[in-house]
Amino acid sequence: MSAAPGPTSGLTLGPLHVPTPVVLAPMAGITNAAYRRLCAEQGAGLYVCEMITSRGLVEGDQHTRDMLVFDELETVRSVQLYGTDPVYVGKAAEILCAEYGVAHIDLNFGCPVPKVTRKGGGGALPWKRGLLGEILEHAVWAASRYDVPVTMKTRKGIDEEHLTYLDAGRIAQESGCAAIALHGRTVAQAYSGQADWDAIGELAASVDIPVLGNGDIWEAADAVRMVERTGAAGVVVGRGCLGRPWLFRDLAAAFAGEQVATLPTLGEVRDMMRRHAELLCQHMGEERGCKEFRKHVSWYLKGFAAGGHMRRSLGLVGTLADLDGLLADLDPDEPFPVAELGTPRGRQGSPRDRVVLPEGWLDDSDGSGCAVEEDLHSGG
Repeated sequence: MSAAPGPTSGLTLGPLHVPTPVVLAPMAGITNAAYRRLCAEQGAGLYVCEMITSRGLVEGDQHTRDMLVFDELETVRSVQLYGTDPVYVGKAAEILCAEYGVAHIDLNFGCPVPKVTRKGGGGALPWKRGLLGEILEHAVWAASRYDVPVTMKTRKGIDEEHLTYLDAGRIAQESGCAAIALHGRTVAQAYSGQADWDAIGELAASVDIPVLGNGDIWEAADAVRMVERTGAAGVVVGRGCLGRPWLFRDLAAAFAGEQVATLPTLGEVRDMMRRHAELLCQHMGEERGCKEFRKHVSWYLKGFAAGGHMRRSLGLVGTLADLDGLLADLDPDEPFPVAELGTPRGRQGSPRDRVVLPEGWLDDSDGSGCAVEEDLHSGG
């Protein structure tokens, strides 16, 4: 890989300084306290909790509260908040600061899931410029009382005919946001196709606040290349770290100006799998922790020669003892499948012919005072 253009000074978000300009993207059912701890053990960065809903938090939804769990070594608590009502978002931001001691709040305006966009939330909301500004202003005002920076994440727009990212950047800056992250895809693209890094560069050139680039970062070299090409202040990494927490080790090294690419043997991957399962069990109990671990098996073993029977057995594991017995049968000397480097991981899917939106959503691009229905429950 090519070396970074010299060591970076990290990422500054208001009073918060992140030594390595790397943010773990919140992923439902993935970025729980155990996974955040696992990734943080590999390298410095900002590790964001799974997305929670502002309404769920304000109204005391137990599931939402249960998601706000932090590891004992998680000194910088970062939470992504979803909301469509400015008052609810402001109240939720205050609760996060006052009751949970968070150091950073990120607002989600990029989710492409139909059940979210059909209510005008996620990646659909920035079309309503006035509403977007109201939400950001309420959040920033509430968090500023605790000296907590607020950032936002968005996409290019609803589709290529309804782009919003440049307006979103301007509104984020005017509202007092500490940074804006751009996933270089539209809502219509979901996770398909290629991310548009040129759009990230265009946004970075149009605002004075830091811009973080997101999309198609599969290796540390991709992150360096994105920053060099776009002028972004840092990167947001999502699917690229699935089954590869050591990617954050490579990212930290790359942004320190070092050339490195970790190629763990299957034995080293096995040890990482065991550590992941152990942390899940510590936070959730053994039964639930093992169930949560199952979804990660195929990502960890992607490209390795482990057979179908082994994969199926690992996908049904119920105790740490059972896991240990299965992991012992893996060949510890099998080399890393280098053909997997630089390839997409996780969901991809196909572009959508039509984004599901509320009736008449595109007729008005202001939306000030707009009433948008918000889900009570957090998570995917």
